[in-house]
Amino acid sequence: MNKWNPFRDENLTRKQAVLASALVFVIAGITGWVYEEFFYYLNDGYFSLRGHGVGPWLPIYAFGMIILLFATAPVKESIWKVALLCALISGAFEFVVGWALYHFHDGLRLWDYNTERWNWGNIGGYVCFRSVIVFAAAAPILIYTLIPLIGKMAKKLPDKVYTLITLVPFVLFIIDIIQGYLIKGL
Repeated sequence: MNKWNPFRDENLTRKQAVLASALVFVIAGITGWVYEEFFYYLNDGYFSLRGHGVGPWLPIYAFGMIILLFATAPVKESIWKVALLCALISGAFEFVVGWALYHFHDGLRLWDYNTERWNWGNIGGYVCFRSVIVFAAAAPILIYTLIPLIGKMAKKLPDKVYTLITLVPFVLFIIDIIQGYLIKGL
């Protein structure tokens, strides 16, 4: 059994696993959007409609979760190793993406921890300890609850229904990312 397969315990076919990854991508993007809406409401006192597209999702959380999903697969048996890897990888990912956006897109800041409450451990506004702790706690929850649920769904639903449920939101999310990039230059 391939230790890098995050769906190995669910015994999914290759097609089911690819579709499961697409669904994880969407759910992580939505979860990140909800988290940011909640956090910025607490921070600023109002909802700020985070994101660059029109949908209720944020690409950095989606891409970050896919990276975490596959990077933690070999150590999935240890929740502590998964949490530690999630903290390290998500912190590095957030820093690199934030830094690259700022330096390669004319000072673009999609987030800036310099302007927020609870920004302890802030490094250049790109990453802070609070965000890393949230990612280290949330990613294992998604890995240990979402993956088995998606696996059960893949096994119980007819193939066409499972494909539709996973591909429609994924395609809409990708279109939203592309339109955000083309229209807003992100």
